Amino acid sequence: MADTIDRLRAALFERFGESFPVPEGLAGLDELAHIAAHHVCRRYQPRDVSPDLLRLLCATALSAPTKSDLQQGDILIVRDKAKREAICRLLPEMPWLMDAPVFLVFLANGRRVPQIAAMRGTPFPNDHLDLFFNATVDAAIVLANFVRAAEAVGLGCCPISVIRDHAATASEMLALPDKVVPVAGMGLGWPAEDGAISPRLPLDVTVHEETFSEDGLAAHIDAYDQRRAAIRPYRRQREPERFGAAPFYGWSEDKARQYAKPQRTDFGVFVRGKGFKLD
Repeated sequence: MADTIDRLRAALFERFGESFPVPEGLAGLDELAHIAAHHVCRRYQPRDVSPDLLRLLCATALSAPTKSDLQQGDILIVRDKAKREAICRLLPEMPWLMDAPVFLVFLANGRRVPQIAAMRGTPFPNDHLDLFFNATVDAAIVLANFVRAAEAVGLGCCPISVIRDHAATASEMLALPDKVVPVAGMGLGWPAEDGAISPRLPLDVTVHEETFSEDGLAAHIDAYDQRRAAIRPYRRQREPERFGAAPFYGWSEDKARQYAKPQRTDFGVFVRGKGFKLD
Protein backbone atom coordinates (compact mmCIF):
# COMPACT_ATOMS: atom_id res chain seq x y z
CA MET A 1 0.00 0.00 0.00
CA ALA A 2 2.72 2.47 0.99
CA ASP A 3 4.66 1.66 -2.21
CA THR A 4 1.57 2.28 -4.34
CA ILE A 5 0.92 5.60 -2.64
CA ASP A 6 4.53 6.60 -3.21
CA ARG A 7 4.27 5.70 -6.92
CA LEU A 8 1.07 7.68 -7.26
CA ARG A 9 2.47 10.74 -5.50
CA ALA A 10 5.72 10.58 -7.49
CA ALA A 11 3.89 10.34 -10.82
CA LEU A 12 1.56 13.22 -9.99
CA PHE A 13 4.42 15.38 -8.76
CA GLU A 14 6.34 14.77 -11.97
CA ARG A 15 3.21 15.45 -13.99
CA PHE A 16 1.97 18.58 -12.21
CA GLY A 17 4.84 19.79 -10.00
CA GLU A 18 2.49 19.59 -7.03
CA SER A 19 2.15 17.27 -4.06
CA PHE A 20 -1.27 15.69 -3.68
CA PRO A 21 -2.55 14.19 -0.43
CA VAL A 22 -3.57 10.55 -0.85
CA PRO A 23 -5.99 9.13 1.74
CA GLU A 24 -4.79 5.97 3.44
CA GLY A 25 -6.88 2.93 2.60
CA LEU A 26 -8.42 4.49 -0.50
CA ALA A 27 -9.75 1.83 -2.87
CA GLY A 28 -8.28 1.63 -6.37
CA LEU A 29 -4.91 3.16 -5.56
CA ASP A 30 -3.06 0.83 -7.92
CA GLU A 31 -5.35 1.85 -10.79
CA LEU A 32 -4.85 5.54 -9.96
CA ALA A 33 -1.08 5.03 -9.95
CA HIS A 34 -1.25 3.37 -13.40
CA ILE A 35 -3.36 6.20 -14.83
CA ALA A 36 -1.17 8.92 -13.31
CA ALA A 37 1.97 7.32 -14.78
CA HIS A 38 0.55 7.17 -18.32
CA HIS A 39 3.00 7.78 -21.13
CA VAL A 40 2.90 7.34 -24.89
CA CYS A 41 4.80 4.50 -26.53
CA ARG A 42 6.61 4.96 -29.83
CA ARG A 43 8.95 1.96 -29.74
CA TYR A 44 7.59 -1.57 -29.86
CA GLN A 45 8.89 -5.10 -29.46
CA PRO A 46 8.65 -7.45 -32.47
CA ARG A 47 5.85 -9.30 -30.70
CA ASP A 48 2.27 -9.70 -31.83
CA VAL A 49 -0.87 -8.71 -29.93
CA SER A 50 -3.10 -11.76 -30.05
CA PRO A 51 -6.55 -11.42 -31.64
CA ASP A 52 -8.19 -12.65 -28.44
CA LEU A 53 -6.43 -10.01 -26.34
CA LEU A 54 -7.24 -7.30 -28.85
CA ARG A 55 -10.91 -8.28 -28.87
CA LEU A 56 -10.92 -8.25 -25.07
CA LEU A 57 -9.43 -4.75 -25.05
CA CYS A 58 -12.00 -3.53 -27.58
CA ALA A 59 -14.82 -4.91 -25.44
CA THR A 60 -13.36 -3.22 -22.38
CA ALA A 61 -12.92 0.08 -24.21
CA LEU A 62 -16.46 -0.04 -25.58
CA SER A 63 -17.75 -0.45 -22.03
CA ALA A 64 -17.13 3.30 -21.70
CA PRO A 65 -19.92 5.80 -21.01
CA THR A 66 -21.85 6.82 -24.10
CA LYS A 67 -24.23 9.70 -24.73
CA SER A 68 -27.84 8.57 -24.16
CA ASP A 69 -26.76 4.95 -24.74
CA LEU A 70 -26.42 5.77 -28.45
CA GLN A 71 -23.06 3.92 -28.76
CA GLN A 72 -21.62 5.99 -31.61
CA GLY A 73 -17.91 5.26 -31.10
CA ASP A 74 -16.42 2.47 -33.26
CA ILE A 75 -12.96 0.89 -33.51
CA LEU A 76 -11.37 -0.18 -36.80
CA ILE A 77 -8.45 -2.64 -36.50
CA VAL A 78 -5.72 -2.57 -39.17
CA ARG A 79 -3.27 -5.48 -39.12
CA ASP A 80 -2.70 -5.93 -42.87
CA LYS A 81 0.87 -4.91 -43.62
CA ALA A 82 0.09 -3.31 -46.97
CA LYS A 83 -2.63 -1.16 -45.42
CA ARG A 84 -0.38 -0.14 -42.55
CA GLU A 85 2.38 0.75 -45.02
CA ALA A 86 -0.08 2.90 -46.94
CA ILE A 87 -1.12 4.66 -43.74
CA CYS A 88 2.52 5.19 -42.79
CA ARG A 89 3.19 6.78 -46.17
CA LEU A 90 0.59 9.38 -45.22
CA LEU A 91 2.49 10.02 -41.98
CA PRO A 92 6.19 10.08 -42.92
CA GLU A 93 7.05 11.98 -39.73
CA MET A 94 6.08 8.83 -37.78
CA PRO A 95 8.18 5.99 -39.26
CA TRP A 96 8.01 4.12 -35.95
CA LEU A 97 4.35 3.32 -36.67
CA MET A 98 5.37 0.38 -38.87
CA ASP A 99 6.94 -1.26 -35.81
CA ALA A 100 3.56 -1.34 -34.07
CA PRO A 101 1.93 -4.73 -34.78
CA VAL A 102 -1.54 -3.18 -34.75
CA PHE A 103 -2.92 0.14 -35.94
CA LEU A 104 -6.34 1.22 -34.71
CA VAL A 105 -8.64 3.94 -35.96
CA PHE A 106 -11.28 5.33 -33.61
CA LEU A 107 -14.36 6.36 -35.53
CA ALA A 108 -17.24 8.73 -34.93
CA ASN A 109 -20.23 6.81 -36.26
CA GLY A 110 -23.18 9.11 -36.83
CA ARG A 111 -24.66 6.67 -39.32
CA ARG A 112 -26.08 3.91 -37.17
CA VAL A 113 -28.74 5.86 -35.24
CA PRO A 114 -30.37 7.29 -38.41
CA GLN A 115 -30.27 3.76 -39.86
CA ILE A 116 -32.05 2.42 -36.77
CA ALA A 117 -34.68 5.16 -37.09
CA ALA A 118 -35.28 4.04 -40.68
CA MET A 119 -35.47 0.40 -39.59
CA ARG A 120 -38.13 1.26 -37.01
CA GLY A 121 -40.04 3.62 -39.28
CA THR A 122 -39.57 6.72 -37.13
CA PRO A 123 -38.47 10.21 -38.20
CA PHE A 124 -34.95 11.43 -37.52
CA PRO A 125 -35.10 15.23 -37.10
CA ASN A 126 -31.67 15.44 -35.42
CA ASP A 127 -29.41 15.55 -38.45
CA HIS A 128 -27.45 18.62 -37.33
CA LEU A 129 -24.27 19.53 -35.45
CA ASP A 130 -25.24 17.57 -32.34
CA LEU A 131 -25.13 14.28 -34.28
CA PHE A 132 -21.49 14.87 -35.25
CA PHE A 133 -20.59 16.21 -31.81
CA ASN A 134 -22.10 13.27 -29.93
CA ALA A 135 -20.45 10.70 -32.17
CA THR A 136 -17.06 12.41 -31.91
CA VAL A 137 -17.22 12.63 -28.12
CA ASP A 138 -18.27 8.97 -27.90
CA ALA A 139 -15.27 7.97 -30.03
CA ALA A 140 -12.91 10.04 -27.88
CA ILE A 141 -14.20 8.44 -24.69
CA VAL A 142 -13.75 4.97 -26.22
CA LEU A 143 -10.18 5.91 -27.19
CA ALA A 144 -9.39 7.02 -23.63
CA ASN A 145 -10.88 3.83 -22.23
CA PHE A 146 -8.84 1.76 -24.69
CA VAL A 147 -5.62 3.42 -23.54
CA ARG A 148 -6.51 2.67 -19.94
CA ALA A 149 -7.29 -0.99 -20.74
CA ALA A 150 -4.20 -1.52 -22.91
CA GLU A 151 -1.83 -0.06 -20.34
CA ALA A 152 -3.41 -2.17 -17.61
CA VAL A 153 -2.18 -5.33 -19.38
CA GLY A 154 1.26 -3.89 -20.15
CA LEU A 155 0.74 -2.71 -23.73
CA GLY A 156 1.86 0.68 -25.01
CA CYS A 157 -0.17 3.10 -27.14
CA CYS A 158 0.26 6.32 -29.04
CA PRO A 159 -2.90 8.14 -30.18
CA ILE A 160 -2.41 9.89 -33.52
CA SER A 161 -4.63 12.85 -34.35
CA VAL A 162 -2.58 13.67 -37.45
CA ILE A 163 -4.60 11.09 -39.38
CA ARG A 164 -7.16 13.89 -39.69
CA ASP A 165 -4.62 15.78 -41.80
CA HIS A 166 -5.40 13.11 -44.40
CA ALA A 167 -9.01 12.41 -43.46
CA ALA A 168 -10.34 12.05 -46.99
CA THR A 169 -7.53 9.71 -48.10
CA ALA A 170 -7.76 7.62 -44.95
CA SER A 171 -11.53 7.48 -45.27
CA GLU A 172 -11.28 6.13 -48.80
CA MET A 173 -8.51 3.73 -47.86
CA LEU A 174 -10.58 2.30 -45.00
CA ALA A 175 -13.87 2.32 -46.96
CA LEU A 176 -15.62 4.55 -44.43
CA PRO A 177 -19.20 5.25 -45.49
CA ASP A 178 -21.17 8.49 -45.10
CA LYS A 179 -21.47 9.83 -41.55
CA VAL A 180 -18.44 7.82 -40.35
CA VAL A 181 -15.23 9.80 -39.85
CA PRO A 182 -11.82 9.07 -38.28
CA VAL A 183 -11.25 10.83 -34.96
CA ALA A 184 -7.77 9.46 -34.23
CA GLY A 185 -5.45 6.61 -35.02
CA MET A 186 -3.41 4.63 -32.51
CA GLY A 187 -0.27 2.54 -32.63
CA LEU A 188 -0.47 -0.47 -30.27
CA GLY A 189 2.14 -2.97 -29.17
CA TRP A 190 4.38 -4.23 -26.42
CA PRO A 191 6.76 -1.43 -25.32
CA ALA A 192 10.42 -1.75 -26.21
CA GLU A 193 11.43 0.91 -23.69
CA ASP A 194 10.12 2.74 -20.66
CA GLY A 195 8.40 5.96 -21.57
CA ALA A 196 8.53 9.29 -19.81
CA ILE A 197 5.79 11.21 -18.05
CA SER A 198 4.78 14.39 -19.88
CA PRO A 199 4.29 17.36 -17.53
CA ARG A 200 0.85 18.90 -17.65
CA LEU A 201 -0.49 22.38 -16.94
CA PRO A 202 -1.15 22.98 -13.25
CA LEU A 203 -4.62 22.37 -11.89
CA ASP A 204 -4.81 26.10 -11.11
CA VAL A 205 -5.22 26.54 -14.88
CA THR A 206 -7.37 23.55 -15.81
CA VAL A 207 -9.62 22.94 -12.78
CA HIS A 208 -12.27 25.56 -12.02
CA GLU A 209 -14.53 25.85 -8.99
CA GLU A 210 -18.03 27.34 -9.20
CA THR A 211 -17.13 29.66 -12.12
CA PHE A 212 -14.58 29.69 -14.91
CA SER A 213 -11.44 31.63 -14.00
CA GLU A 214 -8.27 32.71 -15.80
CA ASP A 215 -6.75 34.56 -12.87
CA GLY A 216 -2.96 34.57 -13.07
CA LEU A 217 -2.94 32.65 -16.36
CA ALA A 218 0.22 34.27 -17.77
CA ALA A 219 2.18 33.61 -14.58
CA HIS A 220 0.98 30.01 -14.43
CA ILE A 221 1.96 29.44 -18.07
CA ASP A 222 5.42 30.93 -17.49
CA ALA A 223 5.97 28.73 -14.44
CA TYR A 224 4.80 25.67 -16.35
CA ASP A 225 7.17 26.48 -19.23
CA GLN A 226 10.10 26.63 -16.83
CA ARG A 227 9.15 23.42 -15.00
CA ARG A 228 8.60 21.49 -18.20
CA ALA A 229 11.83 22.73 -19.77
CA ALA A 230 13.75 21.52 -16.72
CA ILE A 231 12.26 18.03 -17.10
CA ARG A 232 11.77 17.59 -20.85
CA PRO A 233 13.35 20.40 -22.89
CA TYR A 234 12.57 20.63 -26.59
CA ARG A 235 15.35 19.25 -28.75
CA ARG A 236 14.80 21.88 -31.42
CA GLN A 237 12.82 25.02 -32.02
CA ARG A 238 9.96 25.08 -34.46
CA GLU A 239 10.53 27.12 -37.66
CA PRO A 240 13.44 29.29 -36.50
CA GLU A 241 13.75 30.62 -40.05
CA ARG A 242 10.32 32.21 -39.60
CA PHE A 243 10.23 33.08 -35.90
CA GLY A 244 13.91 33.38 -35.02
CA ALA A 245 15.75 31.60 -32.23
CA ALA A 246 14.13 32.19 -28.83
CA PRO A 247 16.59 32.54 -25.94
CA PHE A 248 14.20 30.37 -23.92
CA TYR A 249 11.98 27.91 -25.74
CA GLY A 250 9.14 26.50 -23.70
CA TRP A 251 5.84 24.73 -24.25
CA SER A 252 3.83 27.92 -24.84
CA GLU A 253 6.29 29.17 -27.47
CA ASP A 254 6.17 25.82 -29.22
CA LYS A 255 2.36 25.66 -29.24
CA ALA A 256 2.07 29.29 -30.36
CA ARG A 257 4.41 28.59 -33.29
CA GLN A 258 2.66 25.31 -34.12
CA TYR A 259 -0.70 27.02 -34.50
CA ALA A 260 0.62 30.11 -36.24
CA LYS A 261 -0.21 28.51 -39.56
CA PRO A 262 -3.53 27.08 -40.74
CA GLN A 263 -4.14 23.42 -40.00
CA ARG A 264 -6.89 21.12 -41.29
CA THR A 265 -8.76 23.98 -42.87
CA ASP A 266 -10.45 21.44 -45.16
CA PHE A 267 -11.69 19.21 -42.34
CA GLY A 268 -15.09 20.92 -42.17
CA VAL A 269 -15.49 20.41 -45.91
CA PHE A 270 -14.56 16.74 -45.48
CA VAL A 271 -17.04 16.24 -42.62
CA ARG A 272 -19.83 17.88 -44.60
CA GLY A 273 -18.86 15.76 -47.59
CA LYS A 274 -19.35 12.68 -45.41
CA GLY A 275 -22.97 13.70 -44.92
CA PHE A 276 -22.80 15.49 -41.58
CA LYS A 277 -24.70 18.75 -41.23
CA LEU A 278 -22.83 21.15 -38.96
CA ASP A 279 -25.60 23.74 -38.44
